[in-house]
Amino acid sequence: MTDRKLAQLLAGATPFALPLAKSFRGVTVREGVLLQGPSGFGEFAPFLEYDDAACARWLTSAVEAAYGTWPQAVRDRVPVNAIIPATSPHDAAAMAYRAYVGDGCTTVKVKVAEAGQSLEDDVARVAAVRSAHWSAGVHHPAIRIDANGAWTVAEAVTAIRELDNASGGLEYVEQPCRTLDELAELRTRISVPIAADESIRTANDPIRAARMGAADIIVVKVPPLAGVQLALEVVRAAGVPVVVSGAMDSSVGLAAGVALAAAVDSLPFACGLGTGALLADDLVDAPVRPRHGSLAVTRTAPDPDRLAAAAERLGAERTSWWLDRLARAWHAGACDKAGSWIS
Repeated sequence: MTDRKLAQLLAGATPFALPLAKSFRGVTVREGVLLQGPSGFGEFAPFLEYDDAACARWLTSAVEAAYGTWPQAVRDRVPVNAIIPATSPHDAAAMAYRAYVGDGCTTVKVKVAEAGQSLEDDVARVAAVRSAHWSAGVHHPAIRIDANGAWTVAEAVTAIRELDNASGGLEYVEQPCRTLDELAELRTRISVPIAADESIRTANDPIRAARMGAADIIVVKVPPLAGVQLALEVVRAAGVPVVVSGAMDSSVGLAAGVALAAAVDSLPFACGLGTGALLADDLVDAPVRPRHGSLAVTRTAPDPDRLAAAAERLGAERTSWWLDRLARAWHAGACDKAGSWIS
């Protein structure tokens, strides 16, 4: 039975590769597998360093999208932030300006603490983003930073103080330190709110960060939490504000994050779902982009020609690798939950 369901899944699977507009945390091409089922399309695109057990959660999420159901939406639009990679101040300012003028985004997340860069680089980047908003007439932009757990507590205290000044007041800092104990200690030493990201999506107990007082906000991504339904349970159990974020998804895969953001009871912060600008190419003719700073709650099907081109771009060797990875994820645990959706 399990092998038959896996075969059915593979029959509707199309591996793909999409180039990024700029290198993002060392990634230049986004690879994954698009699944087609009776409910629509799901995207299986775990990052390359993830093991089979982690991939099983991502596959469960993709199967839910293609074969299962999502919770009822309570809003028809989702506010989103722009995202600025660890690039030069000039490029950061240009990206922030375009995100406001073109997409209406007045909330910006800036990547900091990139390997090989200094705090001075981060301060200059954040200051450039703030200046770009001022030049566009936005005098009170919401600027948040993401350190991806790179700092010690002592480093975080110093860096956050300087970056808070450069931004004119940070909205929050995302995953400044790696461990929950460090986050909890840091939270007693700074006034800027702390958001936990990696501490949620890579944890065996995703609500522990909120329970132990290590975070003011949780950042939730759908695929690592095995789908929209389970992610919504995590959000409700955590009892703190949530920011729903994407995972460098295509416009097709982004629908899962939008569905979660549309279903949560309260959404006080802009969500990290405006990631379409990171891609140089997409699976659709009209990529999902913010309008007036928000995304419509909708699902998007791939354009057949674009999907075919993205599949050809991946090549035969990588196609085989991804299909094998999908099968390993299925046997690593995805079949337990995802199998119930496949008839």
